Parts: sequence; C-alpha cells; structure tokens
Amino acid sequence: MASEPPTGAYIPGTFDTERRSAAGLPLALIEQWRDTGQSHEDARRLLGRYATRGYSVVSDSAGLTKLSQRLGLLEVLALIDRPKRILHARARAIGGEAVGVWAADNAQMFHPESADAGVLLSALLKVQDEIERSCRVRIGIGAHFGSFYGLAGGLYGPEADAIEDIAENHTEGGELAVTGAVVDRLPPGHSFVLRRKDGPESLVGAVYHVLDGPRPDDARPVEDLRYPIPYSAAFYADLLRLERCPEDVELAGRLAAEHLRDRTVVLVERSVAAAETPELGLLRGLALSAVLRETGLVFMPARGAVEIKIAGPLALYLFEEAAPAVRFARRLRAGLAEHEIVCRIGVAAGLVLAGETPGGGWDVAGAPVNLASKMAQDLGRPGRVYLSEAVHERLGEAVHERLGEAECESAQLDGFASVRRTVSGVEMTFFEG
Repeated sequence: MASEPPTGAYIPGTFDTERRSAAGLPLALIEQWRDTGQSHEDARRLLGRYATRGYSVVSDSAGLTKLSQRLGLLEVLALIDRPKRILHARARAIGGEAVGVWAADNAQMFHPESADAGVLLSALLKVQDEIERSCRVRIGIGAHFGSFYGLAGGLYGPEADAIEDIAENHTEGGELAVTGAVVDRLPPGHSFVLRRKDGPESLVGAVYHVLDGPRPDDARPVEDLRYPIPYSAAFYADLLRLERCPEDVELAGRLAAEHLRDRTVVLVERSVAAAETPELGLLRGLALSAVLRETGLVFMPARGAVEIKIAGPLALYLFEEAAPAVRFARRLRAGLAEHEIVCRIGVAAGLVLAGETPGGGWDVAGAPVNLASKMAQDLGRPGRVYLSEAVHERLGEAVHERLGEAECESAQLDGFASVRRTVSGVEMTFFEG
C-alpha cells in the first residue's frame, strides 16, 4: 500500500552503512568448495581461476549525516546521483569497468593492470573538481593496485576489503587517497603532490593523500554515461526530475507518496569464520553465507517477504508486516545456531524505497536499513535480536488486538528489555531479546 509523504528528519547517517557493491553469491564456486577436502591447497586451486590484478577505485559520500537530518530519502538519493554519474563517466572514459550495483552512496570501479597510474590519478582529480563545482554532496575516493578475486560481479579478498575500508572510514569529502602500490606505479619525475596520511599502515601498506597534480586536457563536457543504477527505469526517471528541481516540494511529496512504502527490515550479521590463510577465510565465509541463505529460505513465509541480498557476512530481508518479520528473525537465529553459526539481528520498520533492480535482484534504501544496522552491527551482542521502537509498538498492538494464535506467538514481547544508547550524537531507544 502507498504511504503518506514522510514527515520530519530521517535518522542521521542513513546512507553511511558499509555495504558491498555486489549483491550475489557465487553459488557454483561454493558447491565446488563443499565437494573438496576444504584445504588451503583446494582453496588456492578453486580461487586461482578468478584471480585478477588491477586497480580498485572505491568512493563514499561525505556530509550526508547533516543533510539527512533535514531532507527526505528521495531528496538525498537525488543529491548522491550526480557524483556517481561523474565518477562513472570519467572512469569509463579511460577504460574502467563498473563493479556491481551502486547501491546507496557507494561506488566502485576496476581498472586493468595495463592502466596507466598517472592517467588514472589525473582522471580522479578531475572527478573531484567537477563534483566540487557542480554537486552539493562531495565524495572521498580510495584507490589501490593489487590482487583480487572477481566473484559474482564483485571484487573479493583482503585487499578488496582493505581499500573499501579506507574509502568508507578514512577519507573526507573531496579527498583522493591512494596506496603505496599505486604511487610505485607512477613514472619517475611525476608532478603529483602527495602527502602520507597519518595513522597506522593498513593491510595494503602506506596510504597517501593526492593533494594536486595534472588534469586531463579536455574542455568538452564528459558524456553522461549511466552508472549501474539500483533502481527501476521508471523510478530513476522520476529521480532525475527531482534532481533537476530540488526545491520543488510538491514534486518531492508526490514522488514520495508514489514510491515509498511502510515496511519492516530484517538485517542479519553472521559470525566470521576463523582461517589460517586469506583464501581459506574467503571460501569458508562464502560457505557460511550460503548456509545463511539456505536457512533463511526455509523460514521465510510464502507471501509478504523478500530476500534482498546476501553480501559478505550480512543478509537483508524485507517484510510487509512487523509480526512475521520478528517471528522469522527468531526462527532464523535458532536455525543458524543448529549449524553452529552465531548471529545478531536487527529488525526496524518505517518508510523505505524498495523494488527490483534492472539486473533482476532487489534493493532497499531508507532509515530502517540504517537503524537495523546500528542496533545489530554497531551496538548488538552475538546471539541477540533487536527491535526498533516502531516494531516493538506494532507488536504490542498486535497482542492487544488479539490476532490469530500464530500471530500472537510471533508478537510476544516477553524477554525483550529496553535499551537506550547514543550513537554519533543521536540518542536511540530499542529493545534487546
């Protein structure tokens, strides 16, 4: 059902959750791994065919916390659209390839080993120039040259994780940060101005801030190539209309009423598999994610729910109603425990943008995603389920109205205790059980 246009501010940091760009699981590889002795040699043999070398370029938006306090979801999505288009167009022009679906505010490009490091840095400096000149939202960019595994449309491996962490957590708006491996590929006598960033070295070594350097010599506007959008074509057309008319309150309200829905989000984070080598860690983790997916499908209701994605240790589901979502969360926790997998789960309700992506999968954005992540990932303890205030209230109403026995079972609130915490300056109340 359609919801009323949103009122008030969205939770700060709605779009700052760390997310992989690719949503799928390499199921064929996981099945092959299950049929082996699961040794380090087996892991290296299976992953060898997916190994690649090149540049991973990852971006993350800055300043969205303040914007999300006073703007609605659609307005923020419109603001982060143009920076992604600029990065995509410039990177594609020099031979880059988009990685995965660019959900939320994150973006990722891959450039082959043959790419010229100087040309890449010049293009990325130009990206920052254009964003500063024409966009209200700025981005931090991280770039690393190294070895990765290309699986299910995404880049995996410890070096892939490291550069994602640098871009997500250690860059500011307008910054271009590169690892020493990129600097080492610059020609002698280059004219880039570099400053080593403070702090301990990451897994990929020293990191440098590119302060200045040459830009591409072109006066023509860059062709506006469409990045891999996570939206339907119809919604994206509406988003572009809102981007062109950001002050049109009537348009924003009408599009919100048309596209936003009141739903319940279930976010699950499973335990991480211990491993002696990165290769073993990667395949053991993928195997655990496959068990998480299979277990979730067993307990999902036939109607009113959809699996959004399984990515790394995270799983995301969307429900039409709160009570079935909580029942699912409890059953999934118990089912995973039978496989000796410990998880923590956040359940939150509210207005979201959700739907099928052009590639056939699903995606969801909105404050409930962030709130579920804050409760489970940032504040949660292993083995616990966390309910937002909205979910707790809706379950209480279900009990009060004496719904059917199955619904009342799922709506029981016994064992859930109120918790008050402050995260990023925002006071939160939720329930742990």
